[in-house]
Amino acid sequence: MEPSNSVIARLGVAQTLAWGSTYYLPAMLATPMAKDLGVSTPTIFAAFSVALVVSALLGPTAGRLIDRTGGRSVLVATSLLFAIGLAGLALAQGAVGLFAAWVILGIGMGAGLYEAAFATLVALYGTRSRGAITGITLIAGFASTVGWPLSTYMEAHIGWRGACLSWAALHLTLGLALNLSMPRVIATTTAASKSVPLTSSDPPYLGDERSQRAASYALAFVFAATWFISTAMAAHLPRLLQAGGASLATAVMVGALIGPAQVGARILEFGLLRKIHPLLSARIAAALHPIGALAFGLAGAPAAALFGVLHGAGNGILTIAKGTLPLVIFGPGGYGHRQGVLMVPARVAQALAPWIFGMCLDQFGAKSLWLSSGLGVVSVAVLMMMTQVSAYRPKAA
Repeated sequence: MEPSNSVIARLGVAQTLAWGSTYYLPAMLATPMAKDLGVSTPTIFAAFSVALVVSALLGPTAGRLIDRTGGRSVLVATSLLFAIGLAGLALAQGAVGLFAAWVILGIGMGAGLYEAAFATLVALYGTRSRGAITGITLIAGFASTVGWPLSTYMEAHIGWRGACLSWAALHLTLGLALNLSMPRVIATTTAASKSVPLTSSDPPYLGDERSQRAASYALAFVFAATWFISTAMAAHLPRLLQAGGASLATAVMVGALIGPAQVGARILEFGLLRKIHPLLSARIAAALHPIGALAFGLAGAPAAALFGVLHGAGNGILTIAKGTLPLVIFGPGGYGHRQGVLMVPARVAQALAPWIFGMCLDQFGAKSLWLSSGLGVVSVAVLMMMTQVSAYRPKAA
């Protein structure tokens, strides 16, 4: 069965809602939230980091459940969890309520963001999911574009508590309806997807057990390193650019370029790059941040826009690679559980990135790019060493 455009669209909108109301929530609401609750702004982000760690720990279990039952019931449950967590956040009166609400949101994030959506697609379409995964990330790439302005608008008119309750209401209506509309995966289909003949143009390389283990370690490292880079830039890019000599206006402009660069790169991946092995596109994408960092380090402010575009483009393609590489290398069998395991280090790195990179920025200024670009270079090297998969050549059309 080929991926349905309707399913991709519905799941993409549901993911946009999920990301916009969780991952992108603190950026706009942390300050008023901290002021009202009588805690520091770093405490808000600490609670958010706890949610990311919870999501990392839960990911493998959620993935295994999707492998067994399909993603519909899991995604429906996360709509309810998101609503409960956001309502709990709106009702919080202090640090205890704050952290408790974010723990609930972390459970929802561990079972309801990209990894769960990708696993749901694989349960439905098996090895034919690459284009569908790209389509999901293409739509949900606008989560910050929608989420940040909407959170800001709601906070200005009904306060941060009203904003959280409004997001909760959207999960109970729009999000729940979209996830309920997902097709069911019957047991025979799920079982068959593990042994179905591989008709995709990207057949998986399975290799022996030792090769699979080495590939798992390599992908886990690459995902952790690239998510560290992505989260560090999301948290500190304006300050980093200013430390490198750019003005505040330039820093804001460059920040605005990242989203379109991500979406543009995903459109490119959906078109031109879908004809090549995702390992090659991942290598190219992982190299873009170090190349941009080198340009910014040499030229300073005049290269800030180039740095932002290259970083955004690389991040956009790597988000897709996190879904497609495990599918192409290992196949659809047990995809959800494997994806959850591979992403545990990435989620932990994501939780630590704002703190670690922030300390480096305080100490070393723009030279902190040595850390992020170094991780990018090592990621490219690790991907280059995965020679077993690189031997693949696409079938002729």
